[in-house]
Amino acid sequence: MREQWQPLAVMGALVLTVLLFDAWLATCGFAGCPSSEEIRRFRPVEGSEAIDRSGKSLGRLTSVRRINVPLGDVPRHVQQAFIATEDRRFYEHNGLDWRAVMRAVGRNVTSLGLREGFSTITMQVARNTFTSRVISERSLRKKLLELRFARLIEHNLSKPQILELYLNVIYLGNGTYGVEAASRDLFGKSVKKVTLAEAAVLAALPKGPSAYTPRKAPERAKRRRDLVLGLMVREGYIDSTQARRAMTQPVRVATQEWRPTGTDSYALDAIRSAVDSLLGDDALQSGDVVVYTTIDGTAQKAAERAVAKRAAFIQERERAWYGRSNGAVQGAMIALDPRTGDVRAIVGGRRYERGGFNRALAARRQPGSAFKPFVYAAALAAGLSPATMVDDDPVEIVGDDGRIWTPANHGDEYNGRITLRRALMRSANAATVRVSRAVGEQRVVAAARKNGISSQLDPVPSIALGALEVTPLELVLAYAPFGNGGYRVKPRLVQRIESSDGRILWKTDAVRDLVMDPQDAWMMTSMLRSVVDHGTAHAVREWGARGPIAGKTGTTNDGADVWFVGYTPTVAAAFWFGHDQRVSLSGDMSGGSAAAPAWAEFFINGWRERGTGEEWEPPTGMVSRRIDAFTGELAGEWCPATQTEWFKPGMEPTEYCREHLEPEDTWADDFGERIAATFKRIFRF
Repeated sequence: MREQWQPLAVMGALVLTVLLFDAWLATCGFAGCPSSEEIRRFRPVEGSEAIDRSGKSLGRLTSVRRINVPLGDVPRHVQQAFIATEDRRFYEHNGLDWRAVMRAVGRNVTSLGLREGFSTITMQVARNTFTSRVISERSLRKKLLELRFARLIEHNLSKPQILELYLNVIYLGNGTYGVEAASRDLFGKSVKKVTLAEAAVLAALPKGPSAYTPRKAPERAKRRRDLVLGLMVREGYIDSTQARRAMTQPVRVATQEWRPTGTDSYALDAIRSAVDSLLGDDALQSGDVVVYTTIDGTAQKAAERAVAKRAAFIQERERAWYGRSNGAVQGAMIALDPRTGDVRAIVGGRRYERGGFNRALAARRQPGSAFKPFVYAAALAAGLSPATMVDDDPVEIVGDDGRIWTPANHGDEYNGRITLRRALMRSANAATVRVSRAVGEQRVVAAARKNGISSQLDPVPSIALGALEVTPLELVLAYAPFGNGGYRVKPRLVQRIESSDGRILWKTDAVRDLVMDPQDAWMMTSMLRSVVDHGTAHAVREWGARGPIAGKTGTTNDGADVWFVGYTPTVAAAFWFGHDQRVSLSGDMSGGSAAAPAWAEFFINGWRERGTGEEWEPPTGMVSRRIDAFTGELAGEWCPATQTEWFKPGMEPTEYCREHLEPEDTWADDFGERIAATFKRIFRF
């Protein structure tokens, strides 16, 4: 009995195996068959692409030597050369050419080896697209799946669509894919312009790209080319006269290999890193993605030129000053929209180096006086105003260790009693240290930290003058709340990432948090506008930048770092110049003379939104007063230097400037003074 059931069990197992395998094949294995929509949407990869905020391409994030072209751009004789060589009955079969199968089986059996294949153009498309995603190794299973995919492709695409896909996906040697890339690589021209002989060279390559390339084996390539021309005669695509004429032509190859246009930049490097962190390290290698960025292409180019040009200028000044060079002067900048944190431009060095150190994002340098706005922001938050008076006389600070620190003003020039506005405008060190001491270094640290400085901040007296280290990105982020009404923003480089077929893989919105009183933020911007209009950053105006601009220069005591951080209602940008090693620049270099002009060049040449009419408006509730610019008190009619100042309610001055009181408000003891006052009132002098 047992002997009778054993054959039946074996037969049942075989039937079950066949059925399971048939089901596996019908569903294309564990990965599943591609849907009709996936097949119709498929495009060969050209490399992931980055798009700027206006929809223009910034460049490729991965390098793939392929250019997809529509079938209409491929000359008929090129199409015919491939069909005659690779699949003569392409338009007659439905993915599998049974004649070719029988012929290949017969020849392989008689030769006792694998002498001939039977792949059709459709099968080659399947092999180079969907099959390779499921199975990588060569096997019978892969061949069977290739047949299944070929049938699906034939069912969903027309013959011209299949041929177009083939001519773009096929590997043609030397790292090139598709006829367009191969034509540019071998002949230095588009496939639109290839001759009949050159078309035959291209069609000769699929059989063995490395064996028949004319660069390495010109004679073998010529023989294979002539064979292709003979096949074209056989199929009736050309006559024998045309073939003989083409065979007499030498095989000429371009001297330079073709590579995709190089558009690398520090911005693209940063985008690559962002995509890797968001989607994984292999996201850019596993297929095409389209990365929609916040970068402004025009601003990026202008920023690169401004950094390179200014660094070269500083280098020349250094040679003139020292009689030699102290090494390469470097530069960096980063620009963003202060309202959203959207990054508009990134320059990480004087010259781009692929994968090099991005100073805009990672270089920690002393900001010098560019840190002072956080001292004054802390003062405003503590209840002071731009019109508050402070002493700008020599100051001595006794440290915990008993040592005396004597911060000096530039050129040892002091201003006596001075308003906070003028102290910041003139970048007065002594006054700034007094303000920092008065409000407390802890409050200064807190103000900087709230705005976005994440580096270590020690509450020591020297912090008032920028004795700390920050990155350009940190500094420009921390200035953003001054210009946007008090909101800390998060830097955003990528808006969304899509697959090549338009599916959204990742997206994000701008993030911001209120960290400053909007009235304090507006007063800070007002004070920093004075720095640009009348103070240490006046070079911005001298170089032609117009409109509402605020900012602060920075120069370290040793002259190793120069900065300018400037902003408008729509863009904030930080420029830094110096050596990678702490080496002083030439003695006449400062933030005002070196960095501010670079900012102006960037703004004039690269910022499309300049001159749009946007302006900072004082927040609701603030009050304005006409004050004396030197004393901060209410100005009389005859004060020589007056200005409009804005205050929080209750913080406005109530007393008139004593040096310039109106005559009716004080009666001179001397009759002559009363007469003089009368003449002044009448004749206005």
